[in-house]
Amino acid sequence: MPIQYYIYLCLTLFSIGIIGVLTRRNAIIVFMCIELMLNAVNLLLVAFSKMHYNTAMGVDPSTSVGVDGQLFVFFIMVVAAAEVSVGLAIIVMLYRNTHSVDINFLNRLKN
Repeated sequence: MPIQYYIYLCLTLFSIGIIGVLTRRNAIIVFMCIELMLNAVNLLLVAFSKMHYNTAMGVDPSTSVGVDGQLFVFFIMVVAAAEVSVGLAIIVMLYRNTHSVDINFLNRLKN
């Protein structure tokens, strides 16, 4: 499959995530859109890793060139898991204090 298909898919997913972050007021929806953007980047990193691995296999069959992108994906997933735990804790505390998950209420928590 050509790399352009992966690029178009990732661009579409990332654009949907950006539009969701900029237009929605619900904290859970914004949180899911951020995760969608991270997964779009992960998919693109894996696609490029696979492309470079296939190219390097033609030159040297004992190479490990394509492993770097997959390691980056692993670290991004670890950071995303930490983000999920901290983000959901913040959303739960927001709901306990304001009885809403509307992100416009975050300005009220400053006082």
